Amino acid sequence: MDSLTLFGLFAVTAMLVFYALEDRKAAYILCFAGACALGSAYGFLQGAWPFGIVEAIWAVVAVRRWRLKIR
Repeated sequence: MDSLTLFGLFAVTAMLVFYALEDRKAAYILCFAGACALGSAYGFLQGAWPFGIVEAIWAVVAVRRWRLKIR
């Protein structure tokens, strides 16, 4: 397993964990957004640009949800 694959595994695992924890604290929504950004970077680095774009959109959506939650 190369380092790029490990990075992708870390990103999607973090997404899963923080998504499961979102209801507990608003900070987990922001962490989920960060994990989505990492997933997006992984998608672009491996050449799967549609995945990278979708994950970037999810990151923006999650930041928006976090901002609405902390108000």
